[in-house]
Amino acid sequence: MPRFSLAWPRKRCHIETMSTRDEILASLEADVEVMTELLVKLVRIPSTGGDTAEVAIQAELAHWLRSEGFEVDHWRLPLEQLSADPDYPGAEVERSEGWGLVGRLPGTGRGRSLMFNAHVDVVPPGDAADWGSGGPFGGMVVDGAVHGRGACDMKGGLVSALFAARALARSGVRLAGDLMVACVIGEEDGGLGTFGTLRRGWRADACVIPEPTGLDLVPANGGALTFRLTVPGKASHASRRGAGVSAVERFWPVFQALRDLEKRRNADVDPVMSRWDIAYPIEIGTVHAGDWVSTVPAVLVAEGRLGVALDESIAGARRALEAEIAEVCRRDPWLRDNPVHVTWWGGQFASGRINGDTSILDRLRANHTEQTGLTPDVWGAPYGSDLRLMTGLAAVPTVHYGPGDITLAHSQRESVPVAEVATAARVLALTALDHCGPVG
Repeated sequence: MPRFSLAWPRKRCHIETMSTRDEILASLEADVEVMTELLVKLVRIPSTGGDTAEVAIQAELAHWLRSEGFEVDHWRLPLEQLSADPDYPGAEVERSEGWGLVGRLPGTGRGRSLMFNAHVDVVPPGDAADWGSGGPFGGMVVDGAVHGRGACDMKGGLVSALFAARALARSGVRLAGDLMVACVIGEEDGGLGTFGTLRRGWRADACVIPEPTGLDLVPANGGALTFRLTVPGKASHASRRGAGVSAVERFWPVFQALRDLEKRRNADVDPVMSRWDIAYPIEIGTVHAGDWVSTVPAVLVAEGRLGVALDESIAGARRALEAEIAEVCRRDPWLRDNPVHVTWWGGQFASGRINGDTSILDRLRANHTEQTGLTPDVWGAPYGSDLRLMTGLAAVPTVHYGPGDITLAHSQRESVPVAEVATAARVLALTALDHCGPVG
């Protein structure tokens, strides 16, 4: 059964704001086609992390926010300064420049503020031929869904947030608290954009990140640390392989040990993560060894991802993997004297969960149920996100809620249903109205 509807329920929770709520919902009902047009336009901007289009899309969005009457802060990120910060979350792509962007609908200062935080960067599309006639950045609308890289993760959620904020601005309601839309870069490879936004001084009393959750509520997520293993061997001519030591062969017990470690780390997980067969995965993504077919490989380099458990520190997760590697080396005669070297690099995503006041979670649940007639599930995600920066660095209660199926993200089947984008916009708008509070 679908978890969304394009029907526009007439039930109201707050009689005192009935006319305002009606106006907001009517505005969003009329905006579905325009929402779709903006989403298609954004998908057609190939904003792969580190690409010049990552800069271009921020400029496009800054123009859109200004044209809608928002106060706009559009600034060049001080990349050198941020990368030298002790709390820098890491990066996996090089950038010569990057831009931050926040649009603000100012309140009176007598209420609670809310931030919608959405990333504009996307992962590489892979082989363009696998995407069909529309290509990875075609933004094709087929069977009520927008297709293309970034449609699901997470330009659909970004458009939901933009139109939720626009509906409030156009309604003329004065909010007691500020409403902000933060458009951030670099989420996919570490979190540079949100980190830079926080270092710029932007804060809120609560935050919603409209990542693809299928319109469920996700108040927690595991982390992910990128690591590199350098496994030594001893080169020799392949015809006399007994005179050498194959780094490939020495890697095999290391790989088996990582699988054993993964099993132990997932034996007893937090209940919010229990829906996943492997809540905190460990995986090797790349393996490179040797430089000639007739040579015993003298070194193997494997790069992978370590899942970080909820409430586990980055240091603790690193120690667990390093201890496992050290134990493998201790048991192996060759590796005992020629140990595997572990390097931590790239994106370093801590785990995170909503902290402090959880009323934003309750308001999202109530408004989603009102608008769809369905109660959203609540679960923790097995992947890293900017939630951990908002909760960990700024102590901002943060939850994911947005359109799209996460299993389609990063795939050649990526798409997002327009109906879910519209539903999320309604729920986000009403939640902002409730949280920030209307004046009068």
